[in-house]
Amino acid sequence: MLAKSLSCSIIGIDAHKVDVEVDIAEGLPAFNIIGLPDTAIRESKDRIKFAIKNSGYRFPRGKITVNLAPANIRKEGSGFDLPITLSLLSGFGIINQDRLLEFAVCGELSLDGKLKEIRGALPMSLGLREKGVKKLILPKKNLVEVSNVNDIKIYTFDKLSSVIDFLNNKIAVEPQNKNIRLNTKCKSRYKHDFTDVKGQEHVKRGLEVAASGGHNALLIGPPGSGKSMLAKRVPTILSEMTIDEVLDTSKIHSVAGLLSPNKGLVLNRPFRDPHHTISDAAFAGGGSNPVPGEISLAHNGVLFLDELPEFKRNVLEMLRQPIEDGRIRITRVKNNAVYPCRFMLIAAMNPCPCGYFTDPKKECHCTPHQIQRYLSKISGPLLDRIDIHLNVPRLKYDELSGNRKGDSSEVIRKHVNKTRKIQEKRYKNDDILFNAHLESRDLEKYCVLNKEGEELLKMAILELGISARAYDKILKVARTIADLEEKETIEASHISEAISYRSLDRDFWMM
Repeated sequence: MLAKSLSCSIIGIDAHKVDVEVDIAEGLPAFNIIGLPDTAIRESKDRIKFAIKNSGYRFPRGKITVNLAPANIRKEGSGFDLPITLSLLSGFGIINQDRLLEFAVCGELSLDGKLKEIRGALPMSLGLREKGVKKLILPKKNLVEVSNVNDIKIYTFDKLSSVIDFLNNKIAVEPQNKNIRLNTKCKSRYKHDFTDVKGQEHVKRGLEVAASGGHNALLIGPPGSGKSMLAKRVPTILSEMTIDEVLDTSKIHSVAGLLSPNKGLVLNRPFRDPHHTISDAAFAGGGSNPVPGEISLAHNGVLFLDELPEFKRNVLEMLRQPIEDGRIRITRVKNNAVYPCRFMLIAAMNPCPCGYFTDPKKECHCTPHQIQRYLSKISGPLLDRIDIHLNVPRLKYDELSGNRKGDSSEVIRKHVNKTRKIQEKRYKNDDILFNAHLESRDLEKYCVLNKEGEELLKMAILELGISARAYDKILKVARTIADLEEKETIEASHISEAISYRSLDRDFWMM
């Protein structure tokens, strides 16, 4: 007896259809699963046996062979428990085969026959919809996650016996997803706000510029100056997530098993702040079965690296290609995966090993050689990818004790939204999202300077020791500053402000 069902496997965040084929033949009892299953799938045999028994049915006797096709794709996870079980029961005559083939099926079974939540339900439902699947059966605990996926009917159940009764038309169940589109803009809510930060107005301005142009930023200052506090508030000034951004971000968190059971979707821009002791695999993603790392979990949000020089050199070097490409490929012997990782990098560091090189109140005891060696922990290629360097000084007493509050995150976000719309209009015919993504060949076309601006930039290169690699960065940042003022031509004041954000250029810093 041969029976089939349709299921799904996730590779990266992409869904691949899998045919679950079950053959029940005469012979000594055996239960074999083939088609590149991982350990979780091979262990499903015992879960399936007891789930069928405890649901009131008899487990089929004979030589059972389960094939997961196509056989050249590695299958992983416990989501194949339910489709294998239903195929078995169909082959044994308990479930109508034609009715079963109307649905794609994914779900994990417990020994008592209840359905347990699975990872990756959101990318599964979206991917199957794109492949023409019209109906999907999932565990009820995944309902919130997939409730806003439209154009596919999703049926959810909490136990195996209910699925069997539904497929045998003994009970009627309506699709549980809302089958509606989200609002044009997904309203985000944050517990932090820039009004919480006293003083540091020039740093707030620098972060506003960074958020407006998609620039990466580095905060440099002594301990306790507020670097982390400022960084945590950067997501609050980024534009609200669009529908596509919400779904892309939620797919990654779904695969990682990090979606909130109550909300189902990621509506706030992610803020990831890994500790400097993080491993390579946890940072970039990986493992024997590749899973998303911190840089992918920060997709469409902020990746904050505190104490930047304390991170392992090989961990930091992993950032170089993802920053450029907006995605990372995890390659393993048995499996490959590609994860998106378009994030805004915010890093923080002390100016020297003791932290007080720029502090007017506390004396620094580091030698020039120690300072240079400390700064050199950040490689030139990585520093090339950080456009804005911001000095964060220790606050004075009157700034700490004063009641004056700066602009709120909502006010700053309006400026950011306006600037991003200008960039969207300018680059609508190019494969460019933000000013930070401009290539050298684009600068002459999009970064036009007036005469005073050209003279100031020339002086900066010749007299201030600004390096050649900083030239492009200054132009890109100046382009964003001009956009904030809604000016098409870059002026001297824009160049001057952009130069002030290059404090870590080696020659300029060590003057």
